[in-house]
Amino acid sequence: MTEAREILAVVAARLADAGIDTSQLDARLLLATALQRDDAVLPHETLDRWTADEAARLDGFVERRIAGEPVSRIRGWREFWSLRFMLSPDTLDPRPDSETLVAAAVAAGGQMKTPRILDLGTGSGCLLLACLAELPDASGCGVDISDNAVETARQNAHALGLAERIRFQPAAFADDLTALGSFDLVISNPPYIPRHEIAALAPEVASFDPVRALDGGGDGLASWRQVMPAIARHLASSGQAFVEIGAGQAPQVTPIAAAAGLQVTDMHADLGGIVRCLTLSHVS
Repeated sequence: MTEAREILAVVAARLADAGIDTSQLDARLLLATALQRDDAVLPHETLDRWTADEAARLDGFVERRIAGEPVSRIRGWREFWSLRFMLSPDTLDPRPDSETLVAAAVAAGGQMKTPRILDLGTGSGCLLLACLAELPDASGCGVDISDNAVETARQNAHALGLAERIRFQPAAFADDLTALGSFDLVISNPPYIPRHEIAALAPEVASFDPVRALDGGGDGLASWRQVMPAIARHLASSGQAFVEIGAGQAPQVTPIAAAAGLQVTDMHADLGGIVRCLTLSHVS
């Protein structure tokens, strides 16, 4: 038998020496991954077995983390809205800030009988699937320009038992989706990082999230010029849309929405107090 604290101490020290602030937590998660467990290993645990293969696997994970790869990418999944989402190289790694959008959309959907939800740029499907998990009478459609992202979202839907209430398809923001009908709720977290700022993002983001899911063009607004008309086309006359925006983007995004015939009816701050989500409706 091996004491987990002995292994964790060595791993945490290596990570701390590499300048990783979350060395203790990362060590526990990486050890769990090496042991093919989902839950973090606690220091007081005694491991019934500790093989050479597991030790080698852990060493590889530690080297990847030291190189900047986030724990979620190493593990292959991220917990979001208390649900597990598989990741792939073509999907954004969900951030806690995005739960702001889910909370707002769920509150609105809870006032509707059988809401239909459209997710523009679905990625892993985390936003749409989190909403469906909270709204048992809702159904949804997620679209993404990446075939691989769509397949990842489908797998997540099956794993969460939500596949019967959802469909996914490859599509760009500008594609005609009128055959799908109108939607009571439209949600979207499009790329909104100005291109010149991407390189300065944390290595976990800049080097491991797909650039296509980050790159908002030269001014960070390129995607909004496509997303807003798409929302206007697919949003039911009495529907509401919820979009995630970058810090300080509300003044720039609002006139783009207005040009598409949409109005901002509410703003939602994340846990850091930053306006992270806008509520939109058709101009009355």
